[in-house]
Amino acid sequence: MQSGRERVAADAAARGLEVEFIERMRANSLEEAAEILGITPADIVKSLVVKRSDGTFLFALIPGDRQISWPKLRAVVGVNKLQLPAPELALEATGYERGTITPLGSTTAWPVFADAGMVGRRVSMGAGEHGYSLFVEADAVLASLDATVADISEPLAAR
Repeated sequence: MQSGRERVAADAAARGLEVEFIERMRANSLEEAAEILGITPADIVKSLVVKRSDGTFLFALIPGDRQISWPKLRAVVGVNKLQLPAPELALEATGYERGTITPLGSTTAWPVFADAGMVGRRVSMGAGEHGYSLFVEADAVLASLDATVADISEPLAAR
């Protein structure tokens, strides 16, 4: 059985994507991960698994300094109910643990919806395995995943 990172690398290679894996210490937050990598939180893309009411899933790719706008995402997807599943369901749906999730190499190729804020950037994403980050040109990965690109995010809520 391939490791998560090996699945990501194999899928990226099959898509002709140039990706770079960076080994890093485990971070306790997205902000800490950005600091470790020497980038801004906006340069880290969160790959969120979202459950539809029919039990199927989709990926929502959101810049790290933003969060899903549920009304915007529901409108783009064309449904009136979406939710974040429990971590066990996300693992079952993708083969990846939270914090390592990426559409690349997912055990099921769910549809991808990406926030327009990613376009034109070099981004970091989950690498399929804890302790690593993946860097890729956003435009290339979005094209290879046939992602629907739209405004699906909003500023982070105050904590």
